[in-house]
Amino acid sequence: MWTIISGIGLLLLTLAGFSLFSLKMPKGQLAMSGMANAAIATFLIEAVHKYITGDLFGLSFFQTLGTTAGSLGGVAAAITVPLAMGANPVFAVVAGVAVGGYGILPGFVAGYIIGLVAPVVEKKLPEGLNIIAGALLIAPLSRLIVVLVNPAVNATLVKIGGTISAAAEQSPIIMGFLLGGIIKMICTSPLSSMALTAMLGLDGLAMGIAAIACVGGSFTNGLIFSKLKLGDRSNVIAVMLEPLTQADIITTHPIPIYCSNFFGGGLAGISAAVFHIVNNAPGTASPIPGLLAPFAFNPAINVLGALLFAILGGCLAGFVGSFVFKRKVKAVSLPKTAPASQSLELEM
Repeated sequence: MWTIISGIGLLLLTLAGFSLFSLKMPKGQLAMSGMANAAIATFLIEAVHKYITGDLFGLSFFQTLGTTAGSLGGVAAAITVPLAMGANPVFAVVAGVAVGGYGILPGFVAGYIIGLVAPVVEKKLPEGLNIIAGALLIAPLSRLIVVLVNPAVNATLVKIGGTISAAAEQSPIIMGFLLGGIIKMICTSPLSSMALTAMLGLDGLAMGIAAIACVGGSFTNGLIFSKLKLGDRSNVIAVMLEPLTQADIITTHPIPIYCSNFFGGGLAGISAAVFHIVNNAPGTASPIPGLLAPFAFNPAINVLGALLFAILGGCLAGFVGSFVFKRKVKAVSLPKTAPASQSLELEM
């Protein structure tokens, strides 16, 4: 029991810090978006091409490709984070190549600091020399940052991720429900479940629960949007594939959406726990990456079974949620464009 309490407690503590960083730090949400992009560019490519295309089909080219991509998490984060923050692309690439050999978490810290510093450097240096001189300054600064923060990162976030993973192994059903529900809520919120799970370095069963929860919970979102008439068919499809695209509707109706998501993700997480779905690709907690990555580490029949029951659980939560909250939610009326003939008459 203590393992479960400590695992969930540390996850909630990390989530609180994660939320404060995203909402209160300068360009925090942009930085987290960059972190999620880095996880896709490295861990997802590694999971699919190394373990599925490479190992499953015996293609050494893809094995090498996946291994290479997976080893560049720190480089990718140090590039995509400042890019997302609006830094000069040259400075972002310089920051990235300077952190070679370090993981995605130190790379994220370096990328964030460079994202804040780079515009100032570019502005202060004389025009014509700002790119060259800036690159020569940013490279050692970026390297120094990862050297300094790497021990602290390994001692905190990685340890928290290890505790959560251990709790999932010791109490899979309970952690499947709690972890799956929390991760799916984060996946639907303006925060990034991909960035959070990448920062924590989640793997094994815990990451499998997170991935499957995001897939099953996407059907919860689809049914909630459809049954409560929160937009049209395009909104339903969009929220199932990437919830952040519908952030305006989600923030307008948080209670029915987040409550339903918790139970949909929780039931999907139980499915992942029952089928013992492991996922050693951190950061793949999102509907599409979560659908693909588990096939790299588990027998296909197990993944298909987990996905089937996860979808059923997500649908059940969606139906129940839409029934419970139906009278409390007003349908979203989309703006209608006047017909061309009517517009001409108005202009005349």
